[in-house]
Amino acid sequence: MSGRIPQSFIDDLLARTDIVDLIDQRVKLKKTGKNYQACCPFHNEKSPSFTVSHEKQFYHCFGCGAHGTVLGFLMEYDGLEFLDAIDELASMHGLTVPRENSKSSLSPQQQAAAKAVRQDLYAQLNDISRFYQTQLRQSQDAIQYLKKRGLSGEVVKRFNIGYVPEQWDSVKRQFAPNNEAEHQLTEGGMLIKSDSGRVYDRFRDRIMFPIHDRRGRVIGFGGRVLGDGTPKYLNSPETPVFHKGRELYGLYEVRQAHRNPERILIVEGYMDVVALAQFGIDYAVASLGTATTPEHLQLLFRTTREVICCYDGDRAGREAAWRALENALPLLQDGRSLKFVFLPDGDDPDTRVRKLGKDAFTQELEQAQDFGDFLFERLGQNAMTGDAGQHELANKAAEAIMRVPEGFTREGLITQLSRQLNWGENERRVRDLFSRLQPSGSTTTDSRPINSKIKLTPIRRAIALVLQYPAAASNLPDMPEFTELTMPGMDLLRDLLAQIRAQPSITTAQLLEHWRGHSFAKALARLAMAEELFAGENIEQELQDTFVVLINDYLESHIDMLQQKSKQGGLTPIETQELMLLLSESKANNN
Repeated sequence: MSGRIPQSFIDDLLARTDIVDLIDQRVKLKKTGKNYQACCPFHNEKSPSFTVSHEKQFYHCFGCGAHGTVLGFLMEYDGLEFLDAIDELASMHGLTVPRENSKSSLSPQQQAAAKAVRQDLYAQLNDISRFYQTQLRQSQDAIQYLKKRGLSGEVVKRFNIGYVPEQWDSVKRQFAPNNEAEHQLTEGGMLIKSDSGRVYDRFRDRIMFPIHDRRGRVIGFGGRVLGDGTPKYLNSPETPVFHKGRELYGLYEVRQAHRNPERILIVEGYMDVVALAQFGIDYAVASLGTATTPEHLQLLFRTTREVICCYDGDRAGREAAWRALENALPLLQDGRSLKFVFLPDGDDPDTRVRKLGKDAFTQELEQAQDFGDFLFERLGQNAMTGDAGQHELANKAAEAIMRVPEGFTREGLITQLSRQLNWGENERRVRDLFSRLQPSGSTTTDSRPINSKIKLTPIRRAIALVLQYPAAASNLPDMPEFTELTMPGMDLLRDLLAQIRAQPSITTAQLLEHWRGHSFAKALARLAMAEELFAGENIEQELQDTFVVLINDYLESHIDMLQQKSKQGGLTPIETQELMLLLSESKANNN
């Protein structure tokens, strides 16, 4: 896991990937001229302002300002970190991400030795998962427990379920032969280091459920105690590869079973997922000891159009359902469905499916409560009676409805609210309610500022031309005069030109990725999509003309400075000679 990813590999990934194809798989694009457009997936809008450029391999929303390369889109749309986005893109092309050794102070021999003993954390976790499966086959107590729970050998194998013995160091002894491996497994959540310095296994005497990411790699574990010990379930902590708020147990297995699942069922426990799969309901996932997060729901809605939350019918279950609904509201665009099933007291999906069988359980799912009905049911529970209660319900419901993207789904909720309040089809009262709640001058529920036009100074125009047309910039002859210019922005322009000369085939997207994390990154992204450029057909000539303007502007400002200095106290002989030369060049340029 250690080591920096070479920039050349990132450039290669961008060169291999067509941003139009990747985004079109997630957001349907329509060709308009040389670019592609859609309604922005990052804020609510009626008219498309989200633009994707095939030529620049870059996207930009002129409504909310969202922008980036294909890596940036994966990060924002799929909710990935930068390194995860690189891994995702690499896996699409069947590539392994290389890493430079960050211990550059080591000798080549030391680096080779360190590489020989260092193991990738993913590989370590995968090996540990296999170790747990082997231990399960050797433990009659664990086997009997799973049989008692009604799990077949087939489903145990399908989910790679294992067992860890009741020992303090079974994993440590097997997988941490040295300090480096011990440190890595501690960082990966498999070992714990006490305050006294003792290192021991996190999981002991538990049925082990490996958690896979979307690529099928083991990233963590959930462990269920065999007896009556506590905690009943123990999960891996947050690690460099495992973030429980962004992962769902069983989602990898769902995708293996269904290319495009019609629906996905959210349940609370590992055993629920496995038991349902054994009964042929192989589209269930579980949150990992945490509430259903916006990232969970966003991930699910990119996989399916219908999500059903299946919770206990007690107060805790309904509170979990309410939190899920609140997190889902901004994601409920047209074409997406969210429903709820509440189980009788004492039942969970595991026991329920065994009691009813697949068909009857599936029928309960078919009768799931629509999110709108659950919304109004919940809001009406504690409302006061009479006009005061109606006013309270109206305001709370309207606040929730305003979080839903504009479209048929929101309009349906508004109609439902009108009926709930016994306002019939009196749309005026409902519209007045929403207009009072709508912030003044606001036309969108998104909080991001709307982009304004960029004022293109000569230096900004030069940078924008270089960014948008790097191929043309690579053909320009060297301009020695550029080394003398000191105006703001010139260092950045010189750096961009140097990058382009070093990589003549570099694209706009690759250039921008070179500047990721830099203070100039946001400004460069805006200039990369500046509509105010109005570039003609002969870009090389425009670039040269723009550079000449910069040089002339600098000459004029420098002449003015020297002339002012001459009036105030005189110039040195060298400065006098420089002024005469500059005046001569300026006269020649004007002629």
